[in-house]
Amino acid sequence: MTSLGGTDLVDWNLAVSTATRITRPGPEVSRDEARAIVAELRDHASASEAHVREFTGLGSGAVDTPVLVVDRLGWVRANVAGFRAVLQPLMARMRERRSGLPGGAALTMVGSKVTGVEVGMLLSFLSSRVLGQYETFAPASPSLPAGGGPGAAGAGRLLLVAPNIVHVERELDVHPHDFRLWVALHEETHRTQFTAVPWLRDHLESEIQAFLGEADVDPATLLERFRQAAQSMTGRGQEGQEEAAGPAGEGDGGLGIVDLVQTPRQREILDRLTAVMSLLEGHADFVMDGVGPAVVPSVAEIREKFTRRRQTGAGRLDRALRRLLGMDAKLRQYRDGERFVRQVVEQAGMTGFNKVWTSPNTLPSKEEISRPEQWVARVKPTAA
Repeated sequence: MTSLGGTDLVDWNLAVSTATRITRPGPEVSRDEARAIVAELRDHASASEAHVREFTGLGSGAVDTPVLVVDRLGWVRANVAGFRAVLQPLMARMRERRSGLPGGAALTMVGSKVTGVEVGMLLSFLSSRVLGQYETFAPASPSLPAGGGPGAAGAGRLLLVAPNIVHVERELDVHPHDFRLWVALHEETHRTQFTAVPWLRDHLESEIQAFLGEADVDPATLLERFRQAAQSMTGRGQEGQEEAAGPAGEGDGGLGIVDLVQTPRQREILDRLTAVMSLLEGHADFVMDGVGPAVVPSVAEIREKFTRRRQTGAGRLDRALRRLLGMDAKLRQYRDGERFVRQVVEQAGMTGFNKVWTSPNTLPSKEEISRPEQWVARVKPTAA
């Protein structure tokens, strides 16, 4: 495995090894069952591509990104590599700043190991909950177990986390074949978004880097915030707080990226990021529900049970993501984004909605996500 440690403010190697020690493998299945599940998920991803592209009218794009069926540690390693790539400019700037301080190198080494452990715990926690992910910022050559392999640099790749899909389908007591296809439809929509809209990845990366570039935070302070975010997501140091919080996470404490917002420019960037993530998640839900009835016989039962689980079973995770990201709760992103897509499609048809992918200028603002009619008036999409 390529070294991920060095002088970074997070010891990425230690994060991976920590997650490796504490991550549970998932539900028990025989070797033959595991092979069959992996094969079925790959087949569903392939079938979903045609369903999604036909429903959305989005083209295939120029890049054929890979589909990887991974275990929980495969997901951890992929995300460590992705985080490191995205955060590298910020880490380099902070490392340079700390190098001029007395004892800065020693402080960096100690701090990076402490943070590495906490990040490993955070990723282990998430690795048992994520069903799938389009890894937008996949680096060129990370090491992946469970059949993983590198994708093209910057091309992204689709990850389906087999143990978690099996766990949830058993927990919900739904038809395995239908549920696996249903999940694949959602995640394939994300892959379609990025392969059919070639400027989208670079736009997101530039927004993230612009936000991080505006940050002027003492390295020790940022490390402490990172550790507190990790602790809040794993529940360490937060005993009793979850019960005290309101149903929508009201009263949540903790520190996150929102605490790095120091200028109006950063707030503007954060609002745009919130809007585009709401659009992407809502679009995936809309497509999944639009395609589902035709190809997933038990889609109504799956949606009902999954929505109930999402609302009642993911409270701590969603509150932690709000702390860490400083954005709207992910549930709100799904809900508001899906409503935006649905209302625009009702007014302008799918062709009119697809004007949203024309350029960064046609992406909805945070306010337009809540008021789709404003986006329609501004962009003036017309259905073919």
